[in-house]
Amino acid sequence: QVQLVESGGGLVQPGGSLRLSCTASGSSFSISAMGWYRQAPGKQRELVATITSAGSTVSADSVKGRFIISRDNAKNMVSLQINSLKPEDTAVYYCYARINSTPYWGQGTQVTVSS
Repeated sequence: QVQLVESGGGLVQPGGSLRLSCTASGSSFSISAMGWYRQAPGKQRELVATITSAGSTVSADSVKGRFIISRDNAKNMVSLQINSLKPEDTAVYYCYARINSTPYWGQGTQVTVSS
């Protein structure tokens, strides 16, 4: 059974930084894409950034220049370096992996940006 385990969320002041990490386990198949989505209170879940096994990335316009996604294929790990945080970045951040065209999700980690 595929499991995605996230870490790194927390409370941070505006302008601060965080690093989120997620490790996938339980699959013998290669992971074609990994990434992060987020859901703020009262809003739909939205794409933050994704990265393929070849290193191609896609990110939301709202995070370009501030968020950096990276991946370690050997460890089935994806990380998100979050810089210059804004209050509107407050959300639950979900790790995502696509394996054999099937999406898998982590439990989510809370990121709160507040002074």
